[in-house]
Amino acid sequence: MSRKPFIAGNWKMNMTAKSGAELIAALAPLVKDANCDVALCVPAILIPEMTKAAAGTNIAIGAENVHWAKNGAYTGEISAEMLKEYGVKYAIIGHSERRQYFGETDEGVNKRTLAALENGITPIVCVGETLSERENGTTEEVIARQLEKGLQGVEDIKKVVIAYEPVWAIGTGKTATDGQAQETIAFIRKKIGELFCPMCAQKVIIQYGGSMNAGNCKGLMAQPDIDGGLIGGASLKLDFATIVNYDK
Repeated sequence: MSRKPFIAGNWKMNMTAKSGAELIAALAPLVKDANCDVALCVPAILIPEMTKAAAGTNIAIGAENVHWAKNGAYTGEISAEMLKEYGVKYAIIGHSERRQYFGETDEGVNKRTLAALENGITPIVCVGETLSERENGTTEEVIARQLEKGLQGVEDIKKVVIAYEPVWAIGTGKTATDGQAQETIAFIRKKIGELFCPMCAQKVIIQYGGSMNAGNCKGLMAQPDIDGGLIGGASLKLDFATIVNYDK
């Protein structure tokens, strides 16, 4: 079954309004003929300016996180309704750095996912194992739990993007081999089939999010179950265009 690939950048806590707009201006002509969907998920404070910078291009702007509440006493948080007002199309949810540094849980991931969907924002739900979990042979057990708890109550799984990001490969320069990435993402698709339906699982976009870069993107994207990438460091430079144009 044909799935349109999706390459998304995750700027993390990088860029300013000026440098971000300059990068988008440089990237736009390089990715305008891409055969995949393209997005940049940027810090919340940059969303208004980056939305302006990307206007008229095929680059969608996404958020790096979203809170589950519509409003309330949640100092420092951003609601889905706020993001929606700026035309945000995607929100990264449950990134390993959010789990590791800010204590986000599978239950929180679930609530954030449902809030995004309720507001027409596509959640990019991140799952993945640590190095010790991989070495202990519990990769599938960990990811199955993250999927079961994180996707509970989702009515249409086709509206969710899954990003497999082996924690041991994020920001370390290490990357799963093409075979390792394919094997785990195939498991994720199988698990989604069990949780929802096999046909639905064949329509879900599953990205690889562990240090995909200009040098390894072709091999990873050639795998049958890998539908794109959630790109960290490489999305901060023009290398991102090479990844987007992996098939050229």
